[in-house]
Amino acid sequence: MDDITVHKARITEQGFSVVESVYTDGEIDAVLHMIEQADTSNDTFRKSTDLFAIRQFLKELPDVLPVLLNARLRKLIIDLLGKDYFIVKSIYFDKPPGSNWYVAYHQDLTISVDRKSNTPGFGPWTVKHNQFAVQPPLPILENNFTIRIHLDDTAENNGALKVVPGSHLKGVYRPEIIDWTVETEVSCVVPKGGVMVMKPLLLHSSGRTTNNKKRRVVHIELSAAELPEHLRWSERINL
Repeated sequence: MDDITVHKARITEQGFSVVESVYTDGEIDAVLHMIEQADTSNDTFRKSTDLFAIRQFLKELPDVLPVLLNARLRKLIIDLLGKDYFIVKSIYFDKPPGSNWYVAYHQDLTISVDRKSNTPGFGPWTVKHNQFAVQPPLPILENNFTIRIHLDDTAENNGALKVVPGSHLKGVYRPEIIDWTVETEVSCVVPKGGVMVMKPLLLHSSGRTTNNKKRRVVHIELSAAELPEHLRWSERINL
């Protein structure tokens, strides 16, 4: 892995950094094998011609956890974030070859919790497939992190993220008011077995696939925030 101080500086200033060689080919193959063997009949599985996704991925496939949380990823999390962070959300995304799935610029402004509650500072709320999501107070979002584990080589022509560096420092930044005369756009190329560490408030988008190659990613969100006593993270996993 590269110098950890370089990654810390990039994440602080730009909102993201790419770390290569966190997983071996054998570990990637093991994860993909477990996904292929999964029962996809649950509500947490979403399948279409353009997308295959598994919500609450680590709950649905608990056997994958020891592989994903290998010694290299654990060390990376501790070195970058410290010892107080824990997993609060996990999703698996498979953008198949030929996918026309496109995601416009946005920030990740919600967290997943176990119930809906009239809690000051938390809102608005959404409920989908009995899963509760809410926008928390801004300090929680500012201190959370996302780790995207890439199971395939990912480049601009198969759906790599495009980001606006530094946008995570501007609070809630609505895509419709992006000033492209001052902002820049960067494509985040990540090799198979690498990870992208990013801030949820970083403006990001995903283009269509044009090279007929897969882009499979495990998306994991981490937090060090303890929620008010009547709310709980829906997928909390301590490291």
